[in-house]
Amino acid sequence: MADQARARQAGAHMWQARQSGAVYANLPPALGPADIDEAYAAQAEFHRLAAPVYGPLGGWKIATTTKVMQELMGIDHPCAGGIFESRIHSSPARVRAADYVSLKLECELAFRLGVDLPPSRPPYDAARMQSAVESIMPAFELVDDRHAVYRDTSAWSLIADNAWNAGIVLGEAKPLSAIPPLAELGGSLEITGKPRLEGKADQPLEALAWIANLTARLGGGLRRGMVVMTGSLIPTKPIAAGETALFQVPGLGEVRLQVD
Repeated sequence: MADQARARQAGAHMWQARQSGAVYANLPPALGPADIDEAYAAQAEFHRLAAPVYGPLGGWKIATTTKVMQELMGIDHPCAGGIFESRIHSSPARVRAADYVSLKLECELAFRLGVDLPPSRPPYDAARMQSAVESIMPAFELVDDRHAVYRDTSAWSLIADNAWNAGIVLGEAKPLSAIPPLAELGGSLEITGKPRLEGKADQPLEALAWIANLTARLGGGLRRGMVVMTGSLIPTKPIAAGETALFQVPGLGEVRLQVD
């Protein structure tokens, strides 16, 4: 069972570190969660403290989806973090590099939900998710890992730090019926002056179902209108002031970002 007092202290510790712009460090041993439930309890405290600044949660993201990242952090499953409403941007978007410690991009498919997925109705699976999706969008996740050393990062501390989410940028929304099959979707990323990168989608409806089941277990569930990010098609890439990023998904659309 989660130690709620320690979880609150852990969430407050991570929120204060993020607000001060400190380089990322794992939670100190005295605040380290005993298990994943305590890690998400710490994240809930992070969300509570952040809400007066960023507003309520408008969605969720999935992290550590690759086996490589999971092995680095000593886990065998993804992690998740909340997305605050005020940090959901529409493409084309502009952000300031100075507002982040170490800004990076992930290129993703985002779903907007057309129905509630409450805690009372799990388990959820990919087949159920098909009818729950209102629309799909190409998207950037803005990741601020605060110069974390990934091989030294604790998954429980990453969760307590809201999985490093610093916002998202959404392209034009389309219904699933208007795009190619999800298994066929691939995308390309271009950042000013850097080689073009390509990648393919990896079971995004399964990722949505995973987050629906997780949030149901945590007690809040997912609400109609929320946006869920389903994991990057392309490895995470840094972006600096003066650079522009373009993520294109044939058959779906594009998303653009300018960093000042």
